[in-house]
Amino acid sequence: MQITNRQKEEQLTPILRQAFRPLFLLGAGFSAVAMLLWGLALGGKLSLPVYGNIMFWHSHEMIFGFVIAIVLGFLLTAVQNWTGLRAPHGKTLLILTVLWAAARLMLLLGGELPWWLVAAVDVSLLPVAALLFGRMVLKVNQTRNLFFVPILLLLTVCNLLMHYGLHFGHYHIQVLGAYNAVFLVTLLMAIIGGRVLPMFTANGTQTPKVTPIVWLDRIALGSLWLIFAVHFLNLHTLLPNQIMVVLFGVSAVATGIRVARWKIWITWRVPLLWSLHLAYWFIPIGLALFALRYAGFDLTQSLALHALTAGAMGNMILSMIARVSLGHSGRPLQPKLIMNGAFLLVLIAALTRVFLMWLAPDLASHWLMCSALAWTLAYGIYVVVYFKVLTTPRADGNPG
Repeated sequence: MQITNRQKEEQLTPILRQAFRPLFLLGAGFSAVAMLLWGLALGGKLSLPVYGNIMFWHSHEMIFGFVIAIVLGFLLTAVQNWTGLRAPHGKTLLILTVLWAAARLMLLLGGELPWWLVAAVDVSLLPVAALLFGRMVLKVNQTRNLFFVPILLLLTVCNLLMHYGLHFGHYHIQVLGAYNAVFLVTLLMAIIGGRVLPMFTANGTQTPKVTPIVWLDRIALGSLWLIFAVHFLNLHTLLPNQIMVVLFGVSAVATGIRVARWKIWITWRVPLLWSLHLAYWFIPIGLALFALRYAGFDLTQSLALHALTAGAMGNMILSMIARVSLGHSGRPLQPKLIMNGAFLLVLIAALTRVFLMWLAPDLASHWLMCSALAWTLAYGIYVVVYFKVLTTPRADGNPG
């Protein structure tokens, strides 16, 4: 189906032709800068006039600044392939990108701005994106992908909870919003990963595609939905720890068996594959750490959370945007050699933030700085390597 007019397409600035272009570039660049600023602030080298406080800014912006930019870039690009309709581009995409960027500036420099103004600009992004996405899916009656709309709206609620908790001094509500968002994005990674990882692995290694086991997928995804629901309704504060151990434990086992079936051991020659597999492995690891914490083991909730954020999200996002940026710009799926270093750096950032922090807590400040630096370098490499890819026309001459 021809969904773009070549003449009109060529009149568009390349970066505004597909959502992945500005949102991947700005999202990755923002994450590198934000992590560097976070590290400098932690080390007492820098004082930032952030909205709220530095802890709120870090937790909020790595989710609703960085992760959400990549999620929207992916969804608003993929929806064109899914529906056969032209995805947001040109002025529409520019408005969406400016809205995202305005929120980032206001949260970074808007410590003196009215809280309601910052919150209104920041919170409006996801509903706008949900409307753009939902209209396309409904036009072709593609109900299979319609569930992304309520996920985006639930993330909006999580964002509102963070702003509400900050302004009215309810720290537990602020934290609830952050954790809800992390569990929801984890579910999103599990859904998308289950769709693409077996296919990517089969294509990249020239081996048969692993056939999904329906009941296993239902347990893995169903348990993640349940974990989100329990936290969204704040039931985790009422349920006995034993129930939470079982819930997180079952989810860890199910997601672990699921990813093990995709055979990471056949991917070592393909960086775009092993990096994705390792990222997915952080999901059962993070869930297992939550189960251990509820079982009484000496580890903080922050460590378990960062297995899902720095581990699963950080690694999966870098791997996915490295792949998607090549594929959707008409280039072979062969990243430059330096990207192997970027994949290793973001893995080091996660391992340092989670396991070295757990094993040697006395050196916590040292590990935090090392992790922040590794992350900054990893995503900085992506921005430098992919800047031309994202800002110039497709290499194959096709629209997009």
